[in-house]
Amino acid sequence: MKRTLTTDDLPALMTGIMATLAGIGIARFAYTPLLPAIIQQGWFTASQGAYLGAANLLGYFIGALAAHSLSERFAPRWVLAASFAGIGLSFLLCAGAGGFHWFFFWRLVSGVGGGILMVVGPSLALAATPPERRTRVGALVFTGIGFGALLSALVVPSLLGVSLSLTWGALGLLCLVAGLSCDRGVTRLPPRPVASPVGNSPVGYARVKWVVVLVIGAYALDAVGFVPHTVFWVDYLAREHALGHQAASLQWGIFGLGALCGPFMVGALAQRVGWQGGLMIAFTAKAAAVMLPVFSLALLSQSVSSFMVGAMIPGIVALTSGRLAELVGPTAHKQLWGRATAAFAAAQAGAGYAMSALFGMWGSYTPLFIISGMALALGLLLVLLSRGVQQRRIHPSAQ
Repeated sequence: MKRTLTTDDLPALMTGIMATLAGIGIARFAYTPLLPAIIQQGWFTASQGAYLGAANLLGYFIGALAAHSLSERFAPRWVLAASFAGIGLSFLLCAGAGGFHWFFFWRLVSGVGGGILMVVGPSLALAATPPERRTRVGALVFTGIGFGALLSALVVPSLLGVSLSLTWGALGLLCLVAGLSCDRGVTRLPPRPVASPVGNSPVGYARVKWVVVLVIGAYALDAVGFVPHTVFWVDYLAREHALGHQAASLQWGIFGLGALCGPFMVGALAQRVGWQGGLMIAFTAKAAAVMLPVFSLALLSQSVSSFMVGAMIPGIVALTSGRLAELVGPTAHKQLWGRATAAFAAAQAGAGYAMSALFGMWGSYTPLFIISGMALALGLLLVLLSRGVQQRRIHPSAQ
């Protein structure tokens, strides 16, 4: 069977990439470089800015929980369109200084839209892709996260040099353009292939339910490993270790480059060792990369840590999505991927608040990197356990 991508895959890729670009790449990552600017220009205090970031995380959790039900009740095309519109408006309507509650509401809306896009977009892309090409397409749809991260590192600071309001407005327009491109992809998706009878039958699902629980548990622990580099990394380098904002900005750019490369890396990896093997390698690499700054802050160590963590953020997202689709089939994937995304969002929000409190007590970010590295190591253990559980269920005579 032909495993390389063809022009028939372009609608699925456009659907998934545009959804992940807006869902996390813009709605989440583009806010990171905006935060210092809105504080410096007096729009909000540092505390209020942090709460606006938390509003997006809360909305993401709500959107992930609601995504499956909404896409079953309404046409997925219109669910996606409404989500893009919500994110686009959230930036356009915050392009001028306003009240805290106004911004909080629209940051919440952007999170809800982002959660829905991250569940429905990749699921539609996977369901419309033949099994022999699903591995590659399933990884590449998450390159949108990397494009957004790179955009936040390179383009947003340049726009901020012109105007903060212009930056908000430009991001809103970009989301709307991404929405139009996604809609073009959705309307050209081929009919869904017949779902795998094992993956979607009650017997098949019962066989793998504990494997699914362990994979989702590992994904939630990955959210803990997600926090230090996406929230504290720049401040950790620039202020705690007095390396300066220029050096820290360089590392954020390397992080964005890694996030762009990650899906390509894990796509090739999954084709060679499978989704399960790819997850084991990715968790190992990310745990080591998160812990690396604890032992060395040489330029090479910083750069390796930035690139590998950046790469494994969308990489583990892609691998987890692909692993769930492999276990339950494309039809059941959307519901379980929604649950996995909600678990990730809840763990991420909890870890973010907890680590902020721990930093307040300890006055150092270093222990937070250790905690996250240990969480990722535990996630690796769950991935290994899931493999053992699946093997015992496939070969019960071996018990």
